[in-house]
Amino acid sequence: MSMEFPNESSEYRAARERLLAKEVELRRLTESVAAARRELPPGGLLKEDYIFDEANANGDFAKTKFSELFARGSGSLLVYNFMFPRDPEDDRPPSTGSATRRLMLAEQPCPSCVGLLDQLDGAARHATQRLNFVIVAKTSIATLHTFGKERGWTHLRLLSASGNTFKRDYGGESAEGAQRPMMNVFERNGGEIRHFWSSEMLYAPTDSGQDPRHMGTLEPLWNLFDLTREGRPADWQEQLGYPR
Repeated sequence: MSMEFPNESSEYRAARERLLAKEVELRRLTESVAAARRELPPGGLLKEDYIFDEANANGDFAKTKFSELFARGSGSLLVYNFMFPRDPEDDRPPSTGSATRRLMLAEQPCPSCVGLLDQLDGAARHATQRLNFVIVAKTSIATLHTFGKERGWTHLRLLSASGNTFKRDYGGESAEGAQRPMMNVFERNGGEIRHFWSSEMLYAPTDSGQDPRHMGTLEPLWNLFDLTREGRPADWQEQLGYPR
């Protein structure tokens, strides 16, 4: 089926058909990459049954083991490493939340991570019907829980790794202690928990002017920019708030 829209030129239609062929090829490649990911051999066994801090339904703080995160009858667990605190060189404005704004700038959350999590909060409502999904930050559970409430997140499960080495062990923290936005996937088979996949493109070399896109392929915000002639803005980043 060939499309045609009002008042378009033959030059436009020919160029669009060439682009469509590339889009179809990208779809095939995306499917191929996903299939290759599913065929990965078993990853390494979980280093240890890490213990996290978490706020329960009553707002009380409790300890949660990594092995207890497989809660919905699914053998898959996605863990996003939230940069909270932010990168030491990130000087974007702080949160305006009544409690979080009292933190020093270096202790504030990463605005880009927050932008992603704003989007994933809605997706989590649906995704967690088939998989387990948690957010892990280095800040204290009290600070993390308060920020989540200020932000209006209702579907994200928030954990603090302030008392363990999970983030360092699985690419979410540099040797110097700087936080990194790594996504990790684990799988449980019987009594074994193994690492399955991580967004390692974060650390892979990029061509000049490229974004790492380790998470950008699934983030609605940046994919929306890709649909425009201007593309992804090189001089703009997410903020914790915007002028009204």
